[in-house]
Amino acid sequence: MQNNGLYQTANVGIESAVSTNKVLKNTYLLLGMTLLFSAFTAGISMAIGLSHGVGMILALVGFGLLFVVNRMADSSKGLLAIFAFTGVMGASIGPMLNHYLAMPQGPGLVLQALGGTAVVFFGLSAYALTSRKDFSFLGGFLMVGLIVAVIAMIANIFLGIPALSLATSAAIVMIMSGLILFDTSRIISGGETNYIRATVGLYLSIYNLFIHLLHLLTALSGDD
Repeated sequence: MQNNGLYQTANVGIESAVSTNKVLKNTYLLLGMTLLFSAFTAGISMAIGLSHGVGMILALVGFGLLFVVNRMADSSKGLLAIFAFTGVMGASIGPMLNHYLAMPQGPGLVLQALGGTAVVFFGLSAYALTSRKDFSFLGGFLMVGLIVAVIAMIANIFLGIPALSLATSAAIVMIMSGLILFDTSRIISGGETNYIRATVGLYLSIYNLFIHLLHLLTALSGDD
């Protein structure tokens, strides 16, 4: 009887590990596809020269689609929803990218931001995967920090203080880095079993990390 219990425990452990690895594999596969699709729609947006106003409207549409993705994440429609969401979000930053690329050092800064984002994401993901540490304790701190950062961004729309803008971008870079650790840890521990929701979380972290890292690099270069 004791041996049967041990076998059952071992089987449960193996099944759990297989399930976790499947979610992780599907998450990274879908994340890569959605990032490529975002890059494609951003390229189209840049090529046709969308205005900043249209970009803002697309961003609002994208955040509306975010709720649709979460509602449909448990069905096959969730895949269509996440590609619609990431496609719209990619198109929304086309005007911003055109603005940065028009600067004297713009192309180099965009490439640096892309490279920096890749290094941060792969570095933190590798650390979470190899260390297997539980970063769930970061959840509360990150949520509070994100709320404060969003309030600061909204306030600075009216205040227009450059130092506050830089501080907010630096804070968001740190928060998104923490969220990459947090979300990856949840997948590894089995806290997130839906690969569509897991993909959305990591996508948003990468998306915001890139935007605010680009802002910081531009400001530090003296072009902003």
